[in-house]
Formats: sequence, structure tokens, C-alpha cells
Amino acid sequence: MRRKRGFICAIVALALLVGAGVQAADPIKVGAILSVTGPASFLGAPEAKTLEMLVEEQNKKGGVLGRKIELIVKDSGASPEKAFSFAKQLMEEDKVFAIIGPSTSGETMKIKGVAEVGKTILLSCAAAEVIVNPVAKYVFKTPQKDSDAVVKIFQQMKTMKISKIGVLSSNTGFGKAGEEQIMKLAPEHGITVLASEVYDKAASDLTAEVTKVKAAGVEAILNWSIEPAQAIVIKNARQIGFKGPIFQSHGFGNIKYVEAAGEAAEGVLFPAGRLLVADVLPNSNPQKALLVKYKKDYESRYKEEASTFGGHAYDAFLILVKAIEKAGKVDMDAVRATIEQLTGVVGTGGVFNFSTTDHNGLNIDAFEMLTVRKGKFVPLAN
Repeated sequence: MRRKRGFICAIVALALLVGAGVQAADPIKVGAILSVTGPASFLGAPEAKTLEMLVEEQNKKGGVLGRKIELIVKDSGASPEKAFSFAKQLMEEDKVFAIIGPSTSGETMKIKGVAEVGKTILLSCAAAEVIVNPVAKYVFKTPQKDSDAVVKIFQQMKTMKISKIGVLSSNTGFGKAGEEQIMKLAPEHGITVLASEVYDKAASDLTAEVTKVKAAGVEAILNWSIEPAQAIVIKNARQIGFKGPIFQSHGFGNIKYVEAAGEAAEGVLFPAGRLLVADVLPNSNPQKALLVKYKKDYESRYKEEASTFGGHAYDAFLILVKAIEKAGKVDMDAVRATIEQLTGVVGTGGVFNFSTTDHNGLNIDAFEMLTVRKGKFVPLAN
């Protein structure tokens, strides 16, 4: 009887061990809310492709801590309402460990509170500084800060002896946040905004808006947008005879915007991460090896140029994986706290140094001033 009882105990113990092994092998579910289609598809499509590529690579290496990554992508079409619905679904039904995205600032702000209440890590691919300022416990972002982008542009304007500008911005979360930073920072950098126009993100003709800006006697135009309409600003400005410099935000970092603007894009200036000029970086640059590999892998796989927007998703995934590995366990609070401790993380957008008070981890040094020359992005030579 004793022998039989011991045999049964052994069987039970073995079953528990097998069950534990199955549990350990369960995939880590990662949600992604991205604008794969719609007006912000130039952002979301490369982000989705990048994540698809990275998850496949990570899983071939055995996943993270021996567990595969299961990616669940939701196409929001740049709709804050859809993003909100998808966030709830991913958290409540799919039980994801973290969410990467959304692609746009308006969407991110819509679900920021949802992530906080649901205690789910959110790694946004959107740029507006309000996403992480003030700091929210579970919310992080990978694109450079819009205030740093504004300062970088103003520094370049000072070099070019430009002090009177006109501003155009889209009626989106990104556009609004950028316009606010421009107005806030302009006085301390000796910049006077003579005219400011807000336009619809889906606009197909902005002749009236750029005409008003030109009529104010501006020396340069600064446009703040992430949608295809930013290419229309450039075309219309040149069509009405504006000869001055045209500056764009860091939301211009996709060569498709240049293609849409055509010859009018020649000479446009904007701040961006170093991905767009990876090939000409010195070998001593700490980002070069990673940037060159990402560009090569992405472009050989998808037969299209890599963009800074895909890079934002790359960085979000990189940070999440590193945090899980460093925490040593797939525990929400442990991983969230570990992200705040990550320093010296080389990504596509710069070298990240997070803290409890900085959930972006980048500063103005993450930017390069670029220009368009013969249809290509090149570093600006002052």
C-alpha cells in the first residue's frame, strides 16, 4: 500500500513538473496598435513590418527567457476611437503583456489612461512630448522629443540668420503639440512667428494657408505634421512663388514624403535620427552598426527604404526585450521598473537613458539636421 501511495505521489509530481514546463513555454503576448492603413500609413506600415521581422528573428533565437513572442497587430487606421477599443481588447481579452504603439500622438493620448488603469506597459511610437510629460507610470515612448526637434530647428535658423517665420501645423495631436512647443520656445531663441495656420490632416490643397503665411512677410516656413499633407504644403508653397527655406518636423523622415512633393522637396530641412543617413556615419558612431544592419535587413526583406518610423517600433521592441531579459522574469511591475533603469541602450533613434523622471530617454543629441538633395536625404553641411 505504501509503495502504491509513493507511486501515485511520483506521478502527481511528474504531472506538476510537466504542467510547469508547459506554462513556462507559453508565449509572451505583445500587442501592437498601428496605423497600417489610412492617413498615417507611412508611419504604421513600416512599424508593423519591422515588428514582424524582429519577432521572427527573436523567436528563431529561442524567444525571450525561453518563451516565444506572440505578436498581435491591430490596424487603427489612425483613429483614436479604434485605438481605444483595440487597447481594451488587447488588455482584457488577449491578456497582452505590453502594447507597442500607437503610431500617432492623438491615438496614444487616447489610450494613455487605459494603460495606466490596466497597469500594462505601453511603448508608444508617437512623438508628442505630452505622452511622457508628465510621466505616467506605465507609459514610455521611443521617438525623440518634439521640444528637442524645435530647438534643433531654431538653432539651424539662427545659423542661417532667420528670425521671422510662418508656421503651419496639422489638426492632429502631433500637430497641436508641435505648434505649442514652437510658440513656447520661439521667444527665447530670437524667433518671431508672424503667422500660424492650422490645416486638416486630410487636406488635398493648402494654397490658401500657405498664401496667408507668405503674405505675412516670413523668411522661412516651418511645417509640423506627420501626414501626407505635409508634402502638399511644400508643393503649394513653391507653386505660389515662396523662395525661402522650408523646414519640416521630425515627422518628415520617410522618403515617400519627398517623392510625393517631387522637385519642390529639394532643399527642405528637418531634424531626424541617424537611420536615414546610416551609410555615411563614421565607423566610430555607436549607432552605426545597428542602423546599417536594420536598414539592410528591412530593405532586403520588404524591397523598400527603411524609415525613422519603422525605427520607432524597432526601438520599442528592443527596449521591451532588454527589460524582460534584465528583469529575469515576465513580471509586469519588475519589467516596468527595469525599463526605468535602462541606460546606454543603442537604438535607431539614439542612445536611450531612461529614469524614473524620463520615460523617453533621449535628448537633442539624438538629432541630425538633414536636407533633401536630388530626391535623397543627406546630412546638412553648414
